[in-house]
Order: sequence, then C-alpha cells, then structure tokens
Amino acid sequence: MSTKKIPLRQCVGCGEMKSKKEMIRVLKTPEEELILDATGRKNGRGAYLCPSMECFKKAVKSKGLERSFKMAIPKEVYETLEKEMEQFG
Repeated sequence: MSTKKIPLRQCVGCGEMKSKKEMIRVLKTPEEELILDATGRKNGRGAYLCPSMECFKKAVKSKGLERSFKMAIPKEVYETLEKEMEQFG
C-alpha cells in the first residue's frame, strides 16, 4: 500500500516549501483581480503564502506576487490583501 502524496507549494515570501493545506492561496482571476482563495479551488492563477504577516511583508518587499502573476500590483490591492490576511491569521 502506497502513502498518499501531499502536494507541496512554495511560499512567495519566505521561499519555504509547505503542504498546500497550511498555506493561503492568492488568486489572480481571469478579470485580472487579486483575491484570497480560502478554498484553494477557484479558477485562476494562484500563488501561495504562509499565513503570517511576516511572509506577506517579505512577499511585498521582494515583489514575489508581482513575479508570480507577471504583472504590476497597485498599492491598494496590497492593502486589501493585508486586511484579508489579518482576518485569516
């Protein structure tokens, strides 16, 4: 009997590999909108973050999300994501 494979994802903030369930998914919808995806199942391009404000700040500073989504991210979007992260964390 084989063990079930656990999907690992890399945090765009700290670069650590963790299981998909431990991370928060930031989603770019087809309408170019960035939202947090709690279920991890919505359609669109996803990037993963550890559920800590420290990793979020690192991702902002290193432009990790901008690299993942291949687009410039306005300050307002970062502020909205930060408020949503505080609710999760």
